[in-house]
Amino acid sequence: MSARALFSLVFAIVSAVMLGLAFGAVWMLPTLFFSRVMPWLALPIGWLLGRLIRGWVRPEPRGAAVLSALATLLACGYVCLLTAAARVAGLMGLGLVDAMKIAGFGLLTDLIRLNLAPMDLLWFALGIALSAWVAWRALPPKRA
Repeated sequence: MSARALFSLVFAIVSAVMLGLAFGAVWMLPTLFFSRVMPWLALPIGWLLGRLIRGWVRPEPRGAAVLSALATLLACGYVCLLTAAARVAGLMGLGLVDAMKIAGFGLLTDLIRLNLAPMDLLWFALGIALSAWVAWRALPPKRA
């Protein structure tokens, strides 16, 4: 593997992680605004992540499908983590960052596990599958 190919792969992974975190943070806004879990948003987020990663990050279909599925999985996990932290922050009268520091990763993951319904996991799985399928099937944009 050449240095250029290695740098391209590392850049694609970092880009997919950043896109997944960004989409998870944006997903948290309507979730907190409506005060209820919206797992069905995994479908449009997965579709958009699949298109973005295939078009801009990794034009090769197999790599784009894997990266978009991982980015969607990360977005699903991150929105759950942020929502649990926001609930702890609201109950304790703390800021979000302080609540995350005080609660810790273990407590937040336990709260996520307690609050997730099987139907939520099904929506997440559908969003991840849609993301991979869109990245596999999507044609990259034509360049001039």
